[in-house]
Amino acid sequence: MDLIITVMQLISCLVLIAFVLLQSGKHSGLGVVGGATDTFLSKNQSKSVDAKLAKYTKWIAFVFMLLTLILSLI
Repeated sequence: MDLIITVMQLISCLVLIAFVLLQSGKHSGLGVVGGATDTFLSKNQSKSVDAKLAKYTKWIAFVFMLLTLILSLI
């Protein structure tokens, strides 16, 4: 049981790292050159992807914390 939870925690850790790295930074598009080339449609599309990634990141972080708590109690 302990090994299974540890493997699940490792997988959730790697997925959490990947989702955090896939998110764009909060300062993207603020530059003079980069901000002028973005269209309204591309900005809204990236925000929807970023919003989904942020939502998934929160859920995976919750699963990671829950697995950590379970491992500490076992």
